Amino acid sequence: MPLTFDRLTTLEQLAAIRAEWNTLLAHNSINEVFLTWEWQDAWWRAYQHGELHVLIARDDNGALCGIAPWFIDLSDPTERVLRPIGCVDVTDYLDIIAPHAQRAAFCSGIAEQLKASRDAFSRINLCNVHGQSPTLVDLPAALETVGFQVTLRPQEVCPVIPLPETFEGYLESLDKKHRHEARRKLRRAENGEDNVAWHIVGSADDLETALETFLALMAASHPSKAAFLENEQHRTFFKLVMPRMADCGWLQLAFLTANGTPIASYLNFDYDNRVLVYNSGLQPEGYAHLSGGIVLLLHLIKHAIQEGRREFDFLRGNEDYKYRMGGQDRPVIEIQARLAAHQ
Repeated sequence: MPLTFDRLTTLEQLAAIRAEWNTLLAHNSINEVFLTWEWQDAWWRAYQHGELHVLIARDDNGALCGIAPWFIDLSDPTERVLRPIGCVDVTDYLDIIAPHAQRAAFCSGIAEQLKASRDAFSRINLCNVHGQSPTLVDLPAALETVGFQVTLRPQEVCPVIPLPETFEGYLESLDKKHRHEARRKLRRAENGEDNVAWHIVGSADDLETALETFLALMAASHPSKAAFLENEQHRTFFKLVMPRMADCGWLQLAFLTANGTPIASYLNFDYDNRVLVYNSGLQPEGYAHLSGGIVLLLHLIKHAIQEGRREFDFLRGNEDYKYRMGGQDRPVIEIQARLAAHQ
């Protein structure tokens, strides 16, 4: 069935397809919270530094059947780079959105659209593509057919824990040393004199206050995180997107307390039957003996298993603790393309 393509260049145009957007995403081979309309719109409002260049396709019945959520980056005056909305720092997985049956036609169509608009950009840089995405095959093939030179580059990894049916099964999957450490840290927290407790922020809690507490812990945990939060765009993005995530039921904000004082926190997403570990905060002074970050992580893994979640995804970054907790690498790939000189 032939597709009709259009290019959207304003937030108002994106808002008009909001309901269709998330409905289509639910049928995408890679369904990620970072591809939802809520995340994409919030990112653009916080970080926009270019021109929206969102390509969409509809079938003969007018149904939306493809979205390429892109923009032309104008931050470097020497070039115009086509990138996905969300690229790169605060977003972990990005992709195009199209159901399996129409994916090939959509990729072919957007390749033709990009060739036709080749004067609008100097190169294509599609970051953060999920290593299991069919886009890594379909889109390069379509681009090469119309004359683009395409390179796939390993970008980063996302350590992921495939969750078993029981928490004991998870502990048994760890090597002997790390299994022993996990059990020891849980016992020490449970049996000590610090009144350690944990909870997930719920609908009865004040989300704004909880987010401020989280941001304070995040800044306290490491100088690089404190510096990150000094950027007003980052704080604006957090305060805009997190209430949206909560309203949709996707936010999992958890705290570990000692004698009523928050000492560790994780800001995760519970989306598509998976838990995504987005960021963390830790009070480093006075509570190191409790290993608060690891203890809270273990509680959250146990909770995810009890809720029947299939994965616990640490997202981008190869920090050692992710592997001690059982993470297995999932690659994140970057698609780079330029139109051949003779085209």
